[in-house]
Amino acid sequence: MRQTPKTPEVRVPRLIGLMAVDARETADARGVLLAAPDRPDFHLTVVDYVVRQYPPPGSEVPRGAVVTVWFDLGDADGGAGVREPRLPGPPSGGMRRELDEPGDPFEVLR
Repeated sequence: MRQTPKTPEVRVPRLIGLMAVDARETADARGVLLAAPDRPDFHLTVVDYVVRQYPPPGSEVPRGAVVTVWFDLGDADGGAGVREPRLPGPPSGGMRRELDEPGDPFEVLR
């Protein structure tokens, strides 16, 4: 565990993407405390991933300040959503794209 120098101000670590157990260890090593309003049993939470934090990473806060983390996006942010691929739209040019261009290396034979 890395100990930070005993300065009055510390930088908030990036906790987003970390599992709860790793977020607690990282926060402790950096000199900040954690709170999780969506997890009353936060001290028992192990494998849930942090999806949001406040204050943001890199902010200077007093040593021992509380960083709030959230593990669930909730209904307001859409939850997990749909995992279908989003392909790019069709190329510009309309019907002309269907015709062979002069000198097209991939000419369609009829």
